[in-house]
Amino acid sequence: MNKVKELQRKDLQYIWHPCSQMKDYEELPPIIVKKGDGVFIEDIEGKRYLDAVSSWWVNLFGHSNQRINDALYKQANQLEHVIFANFSHEPAIELCERLMKLVPKGLGKVFFADNGSSSIEVALKISFQYHYQTGKEKKKKFVALTDAYHGETIGALSMGGCDRYSQIFKPLLLDVERVDSPDCYRCKYGKCRDNCDAECFEHMEETVKENHEEISAVIIEPMVQGAGGIKIYSPKYLKKLRALCDKYDINLIADEIAMGMGRTGKMFACEHAGITPDLMTVSKGITAGYLPLALTIMTDKIYDAFYDDYTAGRSFIHSHSYSGNALACSVAVETLKIFEEDNVLQVNEEKAKVLRKIAEEKLLDIPQVGEYRQIGMVGAVELVQDKESKERFLWDERVGYQIYKIALEKGVLIRPMGDVVYFMPPYVINEEEIEFMIDVARESILEYFENRK
Repeated sequence: MNKVKELQRKDLQYIWHPCSQMKDYEELPPIIVKKGDGVFIEDIEGKRYLDAVSSWWVNLFGHSNQRINDALYKQANQLEHVIFANFSHEPAIELCERLMKLVPKGLGKVFFADNGSSSIEVALKISFQYHYQTGKEKKKKFVALTDAYHGETIGALSMGGCDRYSQIFKPLLLDVERVDSPDCYRCKYGKCRDNCDAECFEHMEETVKENHEEISAVIIEPMVQGAGGIKIYSPKYLKKLRALCDKYDINLIADEIAMGMGRTGKMFACEHAGITPDLMTVSKGITAGYLPLALTIMTDKIYDAFYDDYTAGRSFIHSHSYSGNALACSVAVETLKIFEEDNVLQVNEEKAKVLRKIAEEKLLDIPQVGEYRQIGMVGAVELVQDKESKERFLWDERVGYQIYKIALEKGVLIRPMGDVVYFMPPYVINEEEIEFMIDVARESILEYFENRK
């Protein structure tokens, strides 16, 4: 047995991989990665794969980035971690100081966690306790959208609206008011996301109006519903939502875990609408794909409701063992330095134009491509049975998964969501690599549908 097969055998003997049906690994065993370099990962046999999904949307500046490597090495030789209760350190302080210059105006305090789901749990608990401690004890419910995704822990999963993640766990989940999400590709109002007035907001308005006395917060992925299929919607929806939450004294929680850190062309997606949420969660790209770190950032108004003598019992008694991890914070500081020193958002603006041009030229003529949509450095292809009717494929055909397997053979990791093939590459990608990524996507889509005939 060669080395690859032996490692794959041991992997499958011991490891249960995330978001997987492990029986699939009998046909497609795990790819054993040896190293990463820029937008590419390389397996132990030397085959390279372009990481078109930034390894689950976390990698910003390429694999094995030398600047970040050096920052991590330097920090590891000084302090790896220390209890974050009553102790602090320079990387955490510098990170928060730098972030305050970038987040939407009005956000002022940072609570540390160690993964995106945990930061959502923090936001939900803070929102509830905030209302409780300001005399609004009836406010115990949350409002979330269909097709939303906010993480996998019980509270975060409760907020999600993608049944493939939550269906089996529904007996365990919180009772959430669910509102129809914007669906611009299949708009029921016959509008276009670029010039509509967010008419679909009426569903949210009706739900909140009827239940506002009991609603603690509305949680939303600003501008793009990620795991729900890269559903991009109008910033007017967010503007209306901010006004509605203000009217009824409801907290607005912006989940910027996936779309923050420049993905949509702005540092944070809320900026497209010019709004400030009451609580905002940040993770994934904050450490450029290196280490787990998550932040829940809130307004002073929220924070002040917890500030009192200890005996008043108003503390937020919540912690994570690795809160404020010094290694992760040092990497996050270096990430923000790269944004500033390399003018990343400005450079990405031009790269986004290149991505759009190449994608539209090479994908829109495919009969099964219903729509190509893009915001910033996020592009998505929705595959349909018929362009006119926009009819979806049957879920058990696993169209996206079959295309994913073909693309892997051709050297690109695209890992679609359902029938949506998407591109969310590291920002260091160049034009030649963008063209290769799109060419392989085109070839893989065409090959799959040709083989179906």
